[in-house]
Amino acid sequence: MNWSKLTLAVFLLIPASWTRVSRLNSAIDLAGESYAKAEYEQSITNHQVLIDEFGYTSPELDYNLGLSNQFAEKVEEAAGYYDKASIAPNKMLASFAYNQGGVLLGDKKEYEPALSKFKSALIQDPNNEVARYNYELLARWLQRDEERKNEDQNKPEPSEFAKRKKAEADRLVEQFRFKDALNLMNEARLQDETVDAYQDFMTSLQEITEIDEK
Repeated sequence: MNWSKLTLAVFLLIPASWTRVSRLNSAIDLAGESYAKAEYEQSITNHQVLIDEFGYTSPELDYNLGLSNQFAEKVEEAAGYYDKASIAPNKMLASFAYNQGGVLLGDKKEYEPALSKFKSALIQDPNNEVARYNYELLARWLQRDEERKNEDQNKPEPSEFAKRKKAEADRLVEQFRFKDALNLMNEARLQDETVDAYQDFMTSLQEITEIDEK
């Protein structure tokens, strides 16, 4: 029997849809492999093949393209894919997408919108511990930043006396005489309340002195 002819005959009987599924699965594997190898530009190309050649779309594909673009430093493209993935029926996937979108905004110093993304991530999946950590960390930082701004607004304008004492303290710091510098500033504060304008400086001196004394 001619086995080569038999093989060809059997192959020709396989429906075209089967070969398409096989090629699609191979393309999916290739896209996943390139991402796993941190070949992000190639990963983008391989994932795009799934869309262009197979018309394949899914929230998971959008999320993967978001990750690939993010690590390829294509931030705007990544953000767009995360936005698409964030409306996925799969709540866990949507939560991941919101979290990654928040990370991108945080990197751009758009802190309030980033906080909103992290909150949305937790609404989608309250068990997303990464999103919870990001939300709590950023929320605390924003609160502390607001407190610092208020403190700065309430700081008095230092008098000439306060400026002279600060200059004297700076010279002592240059000599590593931190405790003497702290004592000088504390004594100056008793004489002039505008020395409080240098509260951050004095707090740093206090922390250094405490470390030295341990």
